[in-house]
Amino acid sequence: MDASQLRSLFESHDASVSAVILALYTLFIVAYLLFNPGLDYYTWSGLFAQTWMRIFSLLAFISLAAHAWVGLWTVTTDYMKSTGARVGTQLVIILAIFVFLVWGILVLWGA
Repeated sequence: MDASQLRSLFESHDASVSAVILALYTLFIVAYLLFNPGLDYYTWSGLFAQTWMRIFSLLAFISLAAHAWVGLWTVTTDYMKSTGARVGTQLVIILAIFVFLVWGILVLWGA
């Protein structure tokens, strides 16, 4: 197994793990909404004030960032043949994912 095959194996593993985490998070949110039909701001805020929910949400944010990077890296590598354009696009993608991840963390853990 060469380096590119090993990298591909780890990336597909990362995408699979992040997909499972995102699916669990989505199922939890949907179930919470279904079992709390009269949901108001204070109940919703109370849910996200709990440490376990913040950690679960942080894990979902990180999983979303990892999943997005693996998917977009694969697409840009497969379809963009110009190295300069591909690297430039990937840098913009990395920056956008990083900004969204930091923003999500600030919203989740901010005051």
